[in-house]
Amino acid sequence: QVQLVESGGGLVQAGGSLRLSCATSGRTSDINGMGWYRQAPGKQRELVASINKNGGTYCADDVKGRFTISRDNAKITIDLQMNSLKPDDTAVYYCYAFVRGLRFWGQGTQVTVSS
Repeated sequence: QVQLVESGGGLVQAGGSLRLSCATSGRTSDINGMGWYRQAPGKQRELVASINKNGGTYCADDVKGRFTISRDNAKITIDLQMNSLKPDDTAVYYCYAFVRGLRFWGQGTQVTVSS
């Protein structure tokens, strides 16, 4: 079992920045890929960014150039630096981690971007 806890969400004006963090506990030595999804009201959950153990990253097209995902392999944490935020980025952001083919989720953190 792995537990994930997100932090860093909040309210920000358009054009501003936020940094989300995801801390892990439990069988963290078995964690492989990690990343972030988001879910806006009335929409499906969508992948925002991911990072593997070797540091390889992926960012969705609509956040590329604005969001950066990073990982600390010693602490088994990931961050999501979000710059130039837009109202469309408003959503609950969820951290996830893959452990032996199973995906574990955090509880989510709300990000609200005002226009």
